[in-house]
Amino acid sequence: MEKNHQPEKSLSFNKGDDDDKNFDADKTLVIDADKTLPVTESPKCSNEEKSAAAEITEVEMENPEEMETGQTEIEEPEEKEEGGEQGEPAPPPEIEYTLETASDDVEHFLSNLSTPKEEEVEAGLEIPEFVEKYLDLVEKKIFEHELPDTKVKGSQLPEDDASFFKAVEQISKLYKNLSAVFKLDSNQGPLINRIGRIQQRAMSYLEDEFRSLLEEYSRIVEPDQKQEVADQPDQDQSAESNDESNFPGYSQEVLANLNKIAKEMISGGHESECCEVYMITRSNVNEETLNKLGFEKISIDEVQKMQWEALEREIPPWIKAFKQCASVYFPGERKLAETIFSDYPSLSDSLFSNLIRGVFIQLLNFAEAVAISKRSTEKLFKFLDIYETLRDNLLAIDSVFPEECAKELRAETTTARCRIGETAICIFCDLENSIKSDTGKTPVPGGAVHPLTRYTMNYLKYACDEYKDTLEQVFKEHSKIERADSTSRPRDYEGDSQNYNNDEENHSPFSGQLMRIMDLLDSILETKSKLYKDIALSCIFMMNNGRYMLQKIKGSKEIHQTMGDTWYRKRSSDLRNYHQTYKRETWMKLLGCLNLEGLNVNGKVVKPVLKERFKSFNAMFEEIHKTQSSWVVCDKQLQSELRVSVSAIVIPAYRSFLGRFSGYLDPGRQTEKYIKFQPEDIETYIDELFDGNPASMARRKT
Repeated sequence: MEKNHQPEKSLSFNKGDDDDKNFDADKTLVIDADKTLPVTESPKCSNEEKSAAAEITEVEMENPEEMETGQTEIEEPEEKEEGGEQGEPAPPPEIEYTLETASDDVEHFLSNLSTPKEEEVEAGLEIPEFVEKYLDLVEKKIFEHELPDTKVKGSQLPEDDASFFKAVEQISKLYKNLSAVFKLDSNQGPLINRIGRIQQRAMSYLEDEFRSLLEEYSRIVEPDQKQEVADQPDQDQSAESNDESNFPGYSQEVLANLNKIAKEMISGGHESECCEVYMITRSNVNEETLNKLGFEKISIDEVQKMQWEALEREIPPWIKAFKQCASVYFPGERKLAETIFSDYPSLSDSLFSNLIRGVFIQLLNFAEAVAISKRSTEKLFKFLDIYETLRDNLLAIDSVFPEECAKELRAETTTARCRIGETAICIFCDLENSIKSDTGKTPVPGGAVHPLTRYTMNYLKYACDEYKDTLEQVFKEHSKIERADSTSRPRDYEGDSQNYNNDEENHSPFSGQLMRIMDLLDSILETKSKLYKDIALSCIFMMNNGRYMLQKIKGSKEIHQTMGDTWYRKRSSDLRNYHQTYKRETWMKLLGCLNLEGLNVNGKVVKPVLKERFKSFNAMFEEIHKTQSSWVVCDKQLQSELRVSVSAIVIPAYRSFLGRFSGYLDPGRQTEKYIKFQPEDIETYIDELFDGNPASMARRKT
């Protein structure tokens, strides 16, 4: 019979036949591993029993009494000298128990533990010894990852991060399952507490790595910088690829690692810690982003205390920040949250909404603070800039934010936009009040264009050229009441409006307000023209201001369209009337000196009367020249029209008079004394009028 040789010393327990000697249960079997036990020949045994006996190794008998009585066979393989004829091969080396093999054992254990029977739990379900060995290996793994030289560098997690993540996942699952089966005050409590501590340590490590990766972002390339890159052909492709792989400020590898860590932390029961790190880190990034755009957080109280010059400087950075956030940063932040928390869409929406809602409300608060600041006409255009920014980026809210959050922020944005719009209406209507309040009693020297006319027309022209559509919308959507303060308008205001507007109700609210301002300006200018004692000068004043208004309207398609051709033609007609009045009050009186009445008596020219006529003409013309050369006609075309018109009246009449009666004066001293001007001289002197510089008549006919 061939003896079995075992690589290890072993004990075999076999039941003997009826005639076998029973095993003495009262005796304790002690085996010295260093000594060879004698082999007792066993009775006949079945092959199955022999095989079973050979499989039992390294048996420790703590309670021999529990063993069945029977014949025991103790075998020890014979020691052969090395190199003997019957020498056996050396035993194979012991296989190392690694984290991978331990992980497989734990996975198998967990699968069997998933649905333990109640009686098994009550009976005290045992935890295999290899779990302790597995925990030792996991702790070692975590320790290796915590070493400074294995910390995250840039976007790289340690090379064996796959096995590490698997270990963390398994530890979390092990703790969750064992905590559900065993009570902490049971005999397995210390082991479960140890598993919990290891899991907490792993989660702390992941939390630090999550924060580190989130903080190692790069700033997104801004649109103007992208344009600069695009202008360089050699960098087109590289810029495009960089933009795709660095969104939003993170490489694809970093995003993948962030996604892994978030998934492990959340599945391991550390969702709140993960979300807190994400919220704090990204909040700091967003604040830094706003600062780089030039916008800093300003409270409503601070806005109220700021001077307009300082506040005005804050508006362009706010507009830039708002547009950038709506078009670039908010969509980017949404995509970032969806990428990192791809397995948790509801959590992604919640984090994004809570994070960006604060930034959005901060931007809206600035707009509302500006809306309630002190009103003045010069603020209108900045208010309209804010209004357009809120209006044009409203759709971005619906496309970026989740439905509930979008609904709330849309309402907040609409409220801020309404306040800005209402304030803009009040500011524009305040222009009417500023015109009324100009009650100065000092006439403008030389009948020039009044500063009120310049300011109002330039204000209206810029408003219509740059903001007409926005003003139309603002007045249409945000006018609370119909303005019906008829006492503040000129007496014939309604009649004039009906004459050239056909029906004011057919015009938009903004057009109606614009016409009221224009009519009011006309009325105020007419009142101011009466400050001039010289009627001719008052006509020059009205012509100057009227022409200035028409030129501004003619140069603005938008304001001309609003006022209409009828209004324009009426104002042109008014100018012609003032022109006729001016000529009548000045030059027609001069022509009275050339009247033929009384010059002929009984068919003879009365020399004394003729001399007086020449003398009166000379004196009056000199006075007119002296006076009106100091008058101002700013518009060169109007100035030329006036000079041509005056020359057409005076020169032909004077030439005719001179040609008819100059011969009645004695040549020499008498002619020089009474005929001071030739027709050419008159024309020259007329061309010197309306320059605003009094001129003396240095040239004389010799």
